[in-house]
Amino acid sequence: MSREKLDSKEVLALLQGLDGWSVIEDGLAIRRTFKFAGFAQAFGFMAECAIFAEKIDHHPEWSNVYRTVEVKLATHSAKGLTQLDFDMAVFMDKAASHH
Repeated sequence: MSREKLDSKEVLALLQGLDGWSVIEDGLAIRRTFKFAGFAQAFGFMAECAIFAEKIDHHPEWSNVYRTVEVKLATHSAKGLTQLDFDMAVFMDKAASHH
C-alpha cells in the first residue's frame, strides 16, 4: 500500500467516494465523527478498526466519549494524505455500518 503523498486533486477525487468525511483546514488529514447506539457498539467498532489498522500498519488518531468516536486520518511520514488513509476510511465506513 502506497505511502506516497496524494495531491489535492487525488484527495478530492477519493473524498467523493466517502460519506461524512471532510478534509481538515490544512489539507493534511481527513476526519469524521461516528455515532453509535451506545458505548459497546462504539468500542466494538474501534476494536474492529484497530485489528485492520495493525494489519495495514496504519493507525488512526481517534477519541471515544460514550457513543461517539472522533477520527482523524493522516500519514505522518508523508506529511499529508496517502492511499492508506482512504483505505482506512473505507474500512471504517463499512465497520460502522454493522455496529
